[in-house]
Amino acid sequence: MDFPIIGVIGGGQLARMMAPAATALGFELRVLAEGPQVSAVAAVANATVGDYRNLQDLTDFAAQVDVVTFDHEHVPGEHLRALVEKGINVQPGPAALIHAQDKLVMRAAVERLGLPNPRWAEVSTPGELASFGNAAGWPVVLKTPRGGYDGKGVRIVDDAAAAADCADWFGSGPLLVEEKVPFDRELSALVARTPSGESRAWPVVESIQVHGVCDEVIAPAPHLDPAVADAAAAAALRLAEELDVTGVMAVELFETPGRGPGFLINELAMRPHNSGHWTMDGSVTGQFEQHLRAVLDLPLGATAVRGGAAVMKNFLGGDNSDLFAAYPLALAAEPAVKVHTYGKSVRPGRKIGHVNAVGSADDLPALRRSAGRAAAIIRDGRDPLKEN
Repeated sequence: MDFPIIGVIGGGQLARMMAPAATALGFELRVLAEGPQVSAVAAVANATVGDYRNLQDLTDFAAQVDVVTFDHEHVPGEHLRALVEKGINVQPGPAALIHAQDKLVMRAAVERLGLPNPRWAEVSTPGELASFGNAAGWPVVLKTPRGGYDGKGVRIVDDAAAAADCADWFGSGPLLVEEKVPFDRELSALVARTPSGESRAWPVVESIQVHGVCDEVIAPAPHLDPAVADAAAAAALRLAEELDVTGVMAVELFETPGRGPGFLINELAMRPHNSGHWTMDGSVTGQFEQHLRAVLDLPLGATAVRGGAAVMKNFLGGDNSDLFAAYPLALAAEPAVKVHTYGKSVRPGRKIGHVNAVGSADDLPALRRSAGRAAAIIRDGRDPLKEN
């Protein structure tokens, strides 16, 4: 029996990190890349440059592979439906993926399923925005339903006067407004599901954001009430089942002690996710391997944390443009960490890699220091512990 060919639409770092998992399992991974220099191209033997917004490019690419999956959620839904009508195996399918593409659709689904939602509304004018804020309480959070990530497409609106100043956000369709949730911290529940319905969850993690961008992830989330952890994982698994999700899905959460089951659902991502990068070294089965297993309808792997605890630390573009020149210092300073870079040029604020540290839960503070130190050395080209 021939090994399958998996096609990934999008050539970013997620597609790049699927490549080693595919190689280990004997699968061929092909990528529809946005350009010849994007992150995944160097990691795969077969990359086609094409436009994911062009149906012919998608059709030509999909004809070469056994299953199509995604590096991002931006492929037009009508194109995905056209692929499915042609008999192409698309995982996750467009009926599921729309819940990660459109936040209004997602909010309505969470409400329909009776899962914990913040207060929200669809608004089409500054007046409707002001009415929601007056009813729910100020401030509120205004979001574009499509395309926003890492803090983009999000605006905090403090009062009715500020709502009137949001007129430039309206005109291209309805927007999502939500209450500004008072929460203790952000969590993430990562799950995977196969087309035949097998599903598994990883431990719920703490996700630490800086300026709207994921900075650090701690697995499992420290000091999380086991009942809250179980309920959060159960909610993510139910969403995967009810929405017919295939592959990996991340459910971003707000921890809200004393409200509902102790959390509210923030957003969904139907693909491997930044909050799951720790699994590459810290779980029995990493999220990229699990995603490939899932979209091929293979049995899923175990999701326990190796050693008891794992920390992931992102590093963004900083002072150092020659990342490799910093490797000797970083790897000598912290020989137990694992470094993953994305093959991207360095720009301030751009995600260019992450560091994982794995060990005993008793060593969590040391794991955080190690991951943070190695990431800082690569980002800045110098050791923060030796600057004074």
